[in-house]
Amino acid sequence: MEEVFKNRIDLSALHESVSKIKTEIAKVIVGQENTVELLIAAIFSRGHVLIEGVPGVAKTLIAKLLARAIDADFSRIQFTPDLMPSDVIGTSIFNPKNTAFEFRKGPIFSNLVLIDEINRAPAKTQAALFEVMEERQITTDGHTYYMQEPFLVLATQNPIEQEGTYRLPEAQLDRFLFKIVATYPTLEEEIKILQFNQKDELNKQIESIEKVVNAEQIIFLRQLIRQVHVEDKVVNYLAQIAQETRANVSLFLGASPRATVAILNVAKAFAAIKGRDFVTPEDIKIVSVPALRHRVILTPEKEMEGVNIDDVIKQLVNSVEVPR
Repeated sequence: MEEVFKNRIDLSALHESVSKIKTEIAKVIVGQENTVELLIAAIFSRGHVLIEGVPGVAKTLIAKLLARAIDADFSRIQFTPDLMPSDVIGTSIFNPKNTAFEFRKGPIFSNLVLIDEINRAPAKTQAALFEVMEERQITTDGHTYYMQEPFLVLATQNPIEQEGTYRLPEAQLDRFLFKIVATYPTLEEEIKILQFNQKDELNKQIESIEKVVNAEQIIFLRQLIRQVHVEDKVVNYLAQIAQETRANVSLFLGASPRATVAILNVAKAFAAIKGRDFVTPEDIKIVSVPALRHRVILTPEKEMEGVNIDDVIKQLVNSVEVPR
């Protein structure tokens, strides 16, 4: 009689939560399955996400729908060239009643924070995000304020428009787990979008989104995912990929150790979502492109040749021997 494989970790609660989130988002969004799956994996591995795409491909809408499906605090910040750091993290205000300064928290103090058009704010405001994205805390006027878990930054940016935008510094890009590229819909998907909007049901469907997962469940499922097993040979495989990025002749800047840790954590989430309590080299491959495309930089020569960064990463990953 054939032996049935059984996980050492009960992943039924995770599968149920993921399925519910996908179902709610699918009420409004046509296609974009890969983007939704990456966003869900990021939530369960404590990773921030940068969504890049031309206007009108539902970048902001997907982030808003995800926030509606999760029963947690949500705030939205529209980045503009005149936005100041205090507009994001908060500021101290003098209270005449007790003749003392009191810190008034900014919109960054939330569970899910949507930063729309993140590349429109100047460097000074971008730098205000460094500490909170990495250490999940804000230090101001000698006091440290800690973020409440789960804490996740979802940022959007337009790669085409250049006027009034600022390039994100590498130190900030490295703090994002994924850079997701939102693409145009296929012909069939676009027809469905048109049919859906012709019925004028968009707002009704958005309002119908139910909160299916709460903050406590997310924290519990994160702890569950940490128990997913990673064999030494898979760890070595990931380390070799990182080393290859630093030695590749097409790349000016390779992956940081922060990147390898992030890939390992999100590979665990992907394995668990797929129903396994162990990570395979295939999990590493799946997350490598969205986890590295914003962290590595092409050499000037390759940029002038018009080389695609995703193609370089895929070739590089495929060049590393897969452990058996």
